[in-house]
Amino acid sequence: MTDTAAAPGGLGTFERWLSLWVAAAIVAGLVLGNLAPGLFATLAALEIASVNLPVAVLIWAMVYPMMVGVDFGAIRRVGEEPRGLIVTLVVNWLIKPFTMAALGVLFFEHVFAGLIPPEDAQAYLAGVILLGAAPCTAMVFVWSNLTRGDPTYTLVQVSVNDLIMVVAFAPIVALLLGVTDIAVPWNTLLLSVLLYIVVPLGAGILTRNRLAGHGGEAAVEAFRDHIKPITVAALLATVVLLFGFQGETILANPLVIGLIAVPLLLQSYGIFAIAYGAARALRVPFDIAAPCAMIGTSNFFELAVAVAISLFGLGSGAALATVVGVLVEVPVMLSLVAFANRTRHWFPERTRRP
Repeated sequence: MTDTAAAPGGLGTFERWLSLWVAAAIVAGLVLGNLAPGLFATLAALEIASVNLPVAVLIWAMVYPMMVGVDFGAIRRVGEEPRGLIVTLVVNWLIKPFTMAALGVLFFEHVFAGLIPPEDAQAYLAGVILLGAAPCTAMVFVWSNLTRGDPTYTLVQVSVNDLIMVVAFAPIVALLLGVTDIAVPWNTLLLSVLLYIVVPLGAGILTRNRLAGHGGEAAVEAFRDHIKPITVAALLATVVLLFGFQGETILANPLVIGLIAVPLLLQSYGIFAIAYGAARALRVPFDIAAPCAMIGTSNFFELAVAVAISLFGLGSGAALATVVGVLVEVPVMLSLVAFANRTRHWFPERTRRP
């Protein structure tokens, strides 16, 4: 998720109203797509090797600041509390992608079969699979803060996840799309991973090291605060573009947004229950248990959007499904934060390291 500064002890203005901003961007996209179809057709034509250039720039503006925030030096603490990390990795990479694919097949190919044309159902299925294979890398710090989680250990979990994502995302996506009989253009998938994970991650590490070398962690945070407005603008502009291309389809079937949201909601609450329950069974301390459950529940939707566009196109149902994920995520995560805080007593506490 997009990472913007939170107020002490809570969400920043943007995060608190993210669903509202996204909803406004959706309306703007639908209106503009119908008023200026020629403009959107021109933007759609700006492609190189199946990569839409305007969207690629916007995605980079969202992903790069997140990667600057990842400190791989924190990985040396990986052995401090292995149970939390084990829960995170098992849920994120051995459970979540497969349950999301199963729910997608259940709803789009069976439960909603009479409501959605088969070709659209396959596209929405591809979109939710992409979401399921991309665990959160940034907004989890906000959720961790709201549950008074250990920020350093949360950083460890995110950093390890990012390293695994570099090598695991493409194979998992290809496997699940193949199982569902959706054609996988491997060259485009690998190019997407290179463009939206490997290159931004490398650039983020170089930037972080350079900033930290001159001004320490304060310089890193100041840089991220400085570019925050660009990140926010890029997110909303991406949503406007996607819904501008989807305008006719959505207006012809407005219920499609609600239909896509159903398996996403079930997946979010189900994955949280699995991770939170496992952490409780393993007696993981609360300040680690809550964030480790949040990482799998939330999604790295920027990556999912970018890959959906690269693989299936700007006007695809797959791209639409990934954006619906943005719309439902913040209300869901806030409800889970509230639940976690009410059930803190289920877990042991530990002395926080300075």
